Amino acid sequence: MDNAKAYQCLGTTDPLPDLIQRTNKYLLDLRLTKWVTQKQYEQLSIKPNEVELAHLYYLPKAHKPGTPLRPIISGLKHPTIKISKFLDDLLRPLFDQMALNSIVTSGFELVKQLQEWSRMNLRQETLFCTIDVSDLYTMVPQIEGVLSLKKMLDQLKLKQVGKLKVETIIRLSRFVMKNNYFSYNGQYYHQIRGGAMASPLTLKIANCYMYFFERQIVNQIKNSGGLYHRYIDDIFITINWPVRHLLKEVDRLDKFNENIKLSANIGPTVSFLDLQIENQDGQLYTAVFQKPSYEPYYLPFNSIHPLHMKKNIPFAMLLRAIRYCSTFESYLNEREKLRMVLLLNKYPNKIVDEQFNNMLLKFNVNEPLTLNNYVRYHQIVINSPIKEKLLVNYEKSIFVHFPYCSSMRIFPVKFHALWDKYFDKSPINEVVPILGTRNVDNLQRRLINTRFIC
Repeated sequence: MDNAKAYQCLGTTDPLPDLIQRTNKYLLDLRLTKWVTQKQYEQLSIKPNEVELAHLYYLPKAHKPGTPLRPIISGLKHPTIKISKFLDDLLRPLFDQMALNSIVTSGFELVKQLQEWSRMNLRQETLFCTIDVSDLYTMVPQIEGVLSLKKMLDQLKLKQVGKLKVETIIRLSRFVMKNNYFSYNGQYYHQIRGGAMASPLTLKIANCYMYFFERQIVNQIKNSGGLYHRYIDDIFITINWPVRHLLKEVDRLDKFNENIKLSANIGPTVSFLDLQIENQDGQLYTAVFQKPSYEPYYLPFNSIHPLHMKKNIPFAMLLRAIRYCSTFESYLNEREKLRMVLLLNKYPNKIVDEQFNNMLLKFNVNEPLTLNNYVRYHQIVINSPIKEKLLVNYEKSIFVHFPYCSSMRIFPVKFHALWDKYFDKSPINEVVPILGTRNVDNLQRRLINTRFIC
């Protein structure tokens, strides 16, 4: 907690009551001056019995030397969380639009970019570089981070977003960033640098800040025929520069901004997210990468979850294997490793085989994969268009959640049959019922989800 000078200890005085009062007063002032509408005010204001102060806990980075700790501020009921989510929903599509050419959201996106780039540019001496940004969330200055949002909106030439003026977005963003409070070990703290890691707005501000920080190196890499992509605080670069020149540019970038500290790894073989990348004599090889801290645990098959959730796991994991593994040998190794892990988690072999086959059939793979046909089918799967997620029309949808147990597995079918029977000719039939499940409450879930304060 001392490394980034990000937290100020407040002692044992609980800041929650004052924070609730200040949050509601701030929103009311914005409403009275017509910076927000009445509907937005009601959406963002809070009730004292519905909020609680965030609390700090640590997750060990077991895959890194010395096992450093990652601070997580859990603020799901924090007084500013509604504002944070509201702003994130507004700003996320705008950032994705602005950063489309330099951001990746998965290893699969990088595979596609690498394949296209390597056809014309990969040589025997080509190196890959991965860069890790140290403590990004706590190193981004609060004021400069909020100003990066303003810079983004100016660059997109927007005066308002979702009927909200840019000035209002900046005011609300600043309020969220300046009011991160949490408890830890009987003491209360105020975050005076960076943002809470679990806050949706913090991610957007960190991404924006990094976007403008990296502009010079991105343009330099791309103008030199290279490839540059980033996922939050992980950067991937490949370019046909001598290693000495690449190291010099990374070192210069590291000294460019005192708030951003970088650590780089350069070589013919690197890992990025869950992707292993290798240059073997001018040929690109990719495979699934697992960190040293990887543990073979998935959702157990005997857990009380809907069957379709459990079936999705072998389907999705094999899909990742065929997308990532560029050779038949690496695919076979990953497939059998995955099978063993699923069996350890009590998945019946019949279900595993069924879902493996379903995944192949979905991409029109109608014959067993072999050494001779694997590369062709591997490319077909990679090139297949990804089905876009359908947007939910909340004004014409009704959400029904029910506790899931084995006796309720046919409830959705019966529900839709009854809905069609009784509302077929009614105007309400224009409303689409969307059914979802929640886990059955039990002692184990209570112990896991309840935070006890001693």
